Amino acid sequence: MNPTFTPLPETITSLPPDEIQRRIAEARRKLGREVVLLGHHYQADEVIRHADFTGDSFKLAQIAARQEQAHTVVFCGVHFMAESADILTSDEQTVLLPDMGAGCSMADMAELDDVEEAWKRLTEMGIDEMVPITYMNSTAAIKDFCGRHGGVVCTSSNAREVLEWAFERSKRVFFFPDQHLGRNTGHAMGIPLEQMPLWDPQVKGGAPDEAYRNARVILWKGLCSVHQIFRIDDVERLRRDDPERRVIVHPECNFEVVQAADLVGSTEYIIRQVEAAPAGTKWAIGTEYHLVDRLAHEHPEQDIQGLSKTRSICPTMTRIDPPHLLYTLEELVEGRQVNPIHVPVEIAEGARTALDRMLALKGDGSVGTKDSRHRENVA
Repeated sequence: MNPTFTPLPETITSLPPDEIQRRIAEARRKLGREVVLLGHHYQADEVIRHADFTGDSFKLAQIAARQEQAHTVVFCGVHFMAESADILTSDEQTVLLPDMGAGCSMADMAELDDVEEAWKRLTEMGIDEMVPITYMNSTAAIKDFCGRHGGVVCTSSNAREVLEWAFERSKRVFFFPDQHLGRNTGHAMGIPLEQMPLWDPQVKGGAPDEAYRNARVILWKGLCSVHQIFRIDDVERLRRDDPERRVIVHPECNFEVVQAADLVGSTEYIIRQVEAAPAGTKWAIGTEYHLVDRLAHEHPEQDIQGLSKTRSICPTMTRIDPPHLLYTLEELVEGRQVNPIHVPVEIAEGARTALDRMLALKGDGSVGTKDSRHRENVA
């Protein structure tokens, strides 16, 4: 993406935090039901407290598509999420992103030119039976590529079901941009690691041609920098120091961490596990810090901490801060739209096809049901 940045006026940046919060609430009251505000779980409390709906990318994509009464959707997330909302909402609705700098490094790891070249090279190897699957954390152009090639979008909530859908249609999938979600989900389904070779766009492959021909899942070399903070050493330290503490992690974590965890699943899955746990349960959660901190405050009857001693904060998600939200809302009160997200029609058509295929499926947010995911001492 090539965002155009709108600097905040000093009349906003000079305000004290309490006044910003008061004016956000006032603007929300004036705008009423014609504006809906969506907040991703990784947002800070100072932003998400104003959201009409909260969720992960999968849930928010569904919610955005149902907001027929609202002429404007203010999306407190990152750019690819706002793109998906623009694709799924009607032509009469506008999606706004409070800060155009709220991007996703993972999405940027899969550029359309690189994906198209990889597809061409794999086809030239004789691989003509392949379904492309892109993680939600990707640009609209990549989603369009999948839609045009018989593929689909997935999220961490429904990756397993999407893979099953693809395997009903082909013996092989090309999964991007997050290698870890693809590898962890494929392994939980019983696919051997040697049948999931990595495609590195920097070297136009990287594995022997035969490895790609024999693959069930070809993985793109992409990752989430936030979830790479968690290391196997963190899990081993907790097992040694506090054996009763449950370890639950997001499937964007690396393979070793996922294998060592007790439970693995999406943000929605993590939330449900905590909500269902009895008082006194001790958790170590491997996902973005703001969600972990929020769960700890909402469930004081449990002992909740992050898996790593380092705060795993998404730096681009936090660009959607109270000053940017206030500016967006007060401009709307005055009839002006800040940072509208418009996906070109020629891209939106294929992307919507891929998203619609995803939205027709359901997922419970768990990666798998192997014994390593559900140890007896944490069941």
